[in-house]
Amino acid sequence: MLARVKKILKQLLFYRSATIGLVIIAILIGLSIYTVIALPYNEAVKLWRAGEQYWLDNPRNAMPSWVNFFLSKKLPETIILSTEGNQLNTFKTIVSTNKISNIRIELSFNYGYDDFPSEVNLFLKSKFNNSAPKITILWIKPNGEEITLKSFIVSRDYRYYISNDNNLERELREITSRKLNKSIEYEAPVTILLFAQENEKILIQGAAEVMKGRYKLVINGIAFEEGIDLDAKLVVYGKVYGWAGTDHLRRDLGIAILWGTPIALSFGVIASVSIALIQMFIGAVSAWFLGGIDVIIQRVTEIFMVLPFLPILIMISTFYKFNIWILLLVVIALTAFGGGVKNYRAMFLQIKESPYVEAARAYGAGSFRIIAYYLIPKVLPTIIPSIVLSVADFVFLEAALAILGLGDPLAPTWGKIIDDAFTNGALYKGLYHWVLQPSIMLAATSLSFAMLGFALDKIFNPRLKEA
Repeated sequence: MLARVKKILKQLLFYRSATIGLVIIAILIGLSIYTVIALPYNEAVKLWRAGEQYWLDNPRNAMPSWVNFFLSKKLPETIILSTEGNQLNTFKTIVSTNKISNIRIELSFNYGYDDFPSEVNLFLKSKFNNSAPKITILWIKPNGEEITLKSFIVSRDYRYYISNDNNLERELREITSRKLNKSIEYEAPVTILLFAQENEKILIQGAAEVMKGRYKLVINGIAFEEGIDLDAKLVVYGKVYGWAGTDHLRRDLGIAILWGTPIALSFGVIASVSIALIQMFIGAVSAWFLGGIDVIIQRVTEIFMVLPFLPILIMISTFYKFNIWILLLVVIALTAFGGGVKNYRAMFLQIKESPYVEAARAYGAGSFRIIAYYLIPKVLPTIIPSIVLSVADFVFLEAALAILGLGDPLAPTWGKIIDDAFTNGALYKGLYHWVLQPSIMLAATSLSFAMLGFALDKIFNPRLKEA
């Protein structure tokens, strides 16, 4: 047995396509093992279901960070500054005298990117008994210009979405228009008005230039009691993030890209092997016993062959929302009596007349022993290529169901990424990475099994060998 495996492996390596396929499959298996160890499934699902609030520090719809290697214009990465944890470039003082507390917080950062941030948010946490602090937020540009963003009373947890402040946007546009003696006709985002050089290019939509240098956000506040505390976290969101980017909910796409690998491989391999073995066994039983058993099996098989597989699966998935592993069982159940049963039956009808089968029967071997030890092992090697080839079909089936919104809504899979991208207009918005990354993984997985399967077909079916 071991010698036969070595011989097959040696023959496989003769074909370049098989070698490439084996290398890709090995990489996918290694990536799956790493994913399962580094990020357990329950934790991955929890992160994927966490929603936008959990990922609030991530930019929305960000491209992967590696795109900066191929762009002449350097896109910004996210900058996070917090007074919690004694972070560099942060300064906080709270001085309490005569039941009055004076607050001053400074958050400074150097901005050297060629594009504007996607968003700017400020998160505040205050601790007080009766008197909530009243604060004024100042924005200081690299040229020393000071802009008052907002004055308000801080609740215990307060989120100030600076880039979504419409009043601030109007005020900044009026200030800039007065400086240039020309009005800005378009609705310039707050991020541009805060970070742009104040020249005439800002008057033209899409032409504004970034003012590079050190920016500072200053919070001055007062509270009419002692012992209060105030912490601030400034998030200047970039346009690139991580190695896979983010989606519309700010989730790290790397989670679904990684976990899509073991899920796709498990789904494809389990479905392919299980269906082939079940159909083979049913075909062997039908061919061996014949008579009434054969008639019943053939009629059931014909019924399942007539029934439309995909519409039935869609209908079941619509009425019963189940996880991906229950979906796998449903797929196996719907295809157990597929057309392969008839093919295997025809093969076993020939094999059952072989002399060694007659000898086994003469020695008193039982029917199921003959099926398990004499019939199936004879056919098994010849169907290995079809098993390998069908893995790609089931990988695409799982992705197709997810794209149609009929897969497991909680599982982080490649199909789910593509479905979210399609729903949220990723291609229309130019977020090609959102679609391309899972699509490339799907194509690579299917191509690897296809190349390996075709090579195995040439080995087990000598008539297909190239001259």
